[in-house]
Amino acid sequence: MRENNPIVRYATAIVATLTLLLCLLTATSALAVPGPGPDGDDPDGDSVLTAAPWAEFGDEAGLDDEAGPGDAAGPDDVAGVDDVAGVDDVADPPLAEPYAAPAAEPAAAPPAAPRIFSGWGFDTCRTPATRTMRAWLRSDYRAVGVYYAGLARSCRKQPNLTRGWVRSADRMGWRVLPIYVGSQAPCAFSRAKRKQRISRDHPWRQGTAEARDAVAQAGRLGFEPGSPIYLDMEAYSVVGSRCTAPVLSFVRAWDRQVRAGGYLPGFYSSSDSGIAHMGRARAAGIPDMPSVIWYARWRVPPSLHREPMLARGAWQPHRRIHQYSGNVRERHGGRQLRIDRNRMDAPVAIVSGE
Repeated sequence: MRENNPIVRYATAIVATLTLLLCLLTATSALAVPGPGPDGDDPDGDSVLTAAPWAEFGDEAGLDDEAGPGDAAGPDDVAGVDDVAGVDDVADPPLAEPYAAPAAEPAAAPPAAPRIFSGWGFDTCRTPATRTMRAWLRSDYRAVGVYYAGLARSCRKQPNLTRGWVRSADRMGWRVLPIYVGSQAPCAFSRAKRKQRISRDHPWRQGTAEARDAVAQAGRLGFEPGSPIYLDMEAYSVVGSRCTAPVLSFVRAWDRQVRAGGYLPGFYSSSDSGIAHMGRARAAGIPDMPSVIWYARWRVPPSLHREPMLARGAWQPHRRIHQYSGNVRERHGGRQLRIDRNRMDAPVAIVSGE
């Protein structure tokens, strides 16, 4: 019979194997790279929630992170390549970059003491109205990320985000995280983000120019020197230097210039993408790394000390934010927002009193 033909049986087995592999790759991809957050392009959120931000993971989720295993390590320690979690599991992108940094670094402004917040925060594409922020004081959140500037912002119009809003939010007890969505990786997974891409010819010059803009815009809103500015670099391919080299050069230049302006450079990205890339660069001793890391790994319990792409002592203490859930709708005090959820122990904005 046809079913007993060995060629048919062999072909059937191959098809079944390929189908299984495709299912596994799809599941892995869903866990590895978060979908678009509030600054992304997905217009739909999940169900409306009013519970505590960690409720979906159990009462104790994330609460054991107050004193993690890496707290004693200084922010400038450099782990060896073998110490970086996940290095053996993910192919290392080349770190040798053809874009030489300028020999002379700009003189850094005297740093102000950072303002640290430890707790729960959210970020959302459009800055909420002041009355909404007041209503959300009924939630467990006390930090809010605002997309205040950058060429690649999805929500470029921010009618609520003014110097007065920043001052009012701060006085209400909110801690603000300024987010700058600058040029994106040439190989960003999001087609929309590739419209504002990092130049492969002049990434250092581009990073420096955008950092100057980030500092100037931060000052206009009343974010004082000593505040962090978080560079939002959406997920991108970390395979091959054609993409990773210009991204690394851009980020280093941006970091250096932000520091020169007296601010702290932070870096947001997907854990298996930009965070893995920066972790390897740091482990290799590359200079001009971000001061604070904000990693997106969704559908896992919130944790500041168990991210597999970061060495235990990397970016510690008080230098980590975990975005553990995104595109969810929550309602507090009668006001609904679509947000990303974050667990954090990291610097927040120092707000001008004027």
